[in-house]
Amino acid sequence: MSEKRAVILLSGGLDSATVLAQAQAEGYACYSLSFDYGQRHRSELAAAERVAQQLAVVEHKVITLNLNGIGGSALTDNTIAVPQTPSEGIPITYVPARNTVFLSLALGWAEVLGARDIFIGVNAVDYSGYPDCRPEFIEAFERMANLATKAGVEGLGFRIRAPLQAMSKAEIVQAGLRHGLDYGLTVSCYQADEHGRACGKCDSCRLRAEGFVGAGVADPTQYF
Repeated sequence: MSEKRAVILLSGGLDSATVLAQAQAEGYACYSLSFDYGQRHRSELAAAERVAQQLAVVEHKVITLNLNGIGGSALTDNTIAVPQTPSEGIPITYVPARNTVFLSLALGWAEVLGARDIFIGVNAVDYSGYPDCRPEFIEAFERMANLATKAGVEGLGFRIRAPLQAMSKAEIVQAGLRHGLDYGLTVSCYQADEHGRACGKCDSCRLRAEGFVGAGVADPTQYF
């Protein structure tokens, strides 16, 4: 096994699958981490498992959380409708503290594994809507990671890798295809059904579709 290990946050969507493929292309032994956090689109967990199997990660772990216990998001509260048209400001699909919590648990697993790199699939398309997708957040979390851990204090610092930050959806699709990624395995829809079929109307569906159009390739998404 390679000594160059990384923990990859893998939701099962387009971005995180691309990040996993890229980390493997860089020579990392990849450990993928998903969360069953009370999301309404739980079929993404099956997608994450499919992607992890296709890319033959060293280990795929699923951690159960209860973010639906605090609610506040259309992704974790079934009484809040998923928007079907673009909105201004921070969208109701923002999940409070989600990336902070996910990165914290990834950090803990990375320290146990002796991994120095943690990959997350945040990208430029999300900057304006989600505060925990901004470069400033990633940089701040990396500083915190190196202050708050035994490995960091002992000089074995962590890097929070967000290689898609400056890329468009079309560029992300093209990158994944170069690495041989099968996007038909992924699920991006905020309200996908139990079979992983997409609504075609939410922000995530719209951005995904625009990405495939921009990349000039067929979109493998199945819709209900």
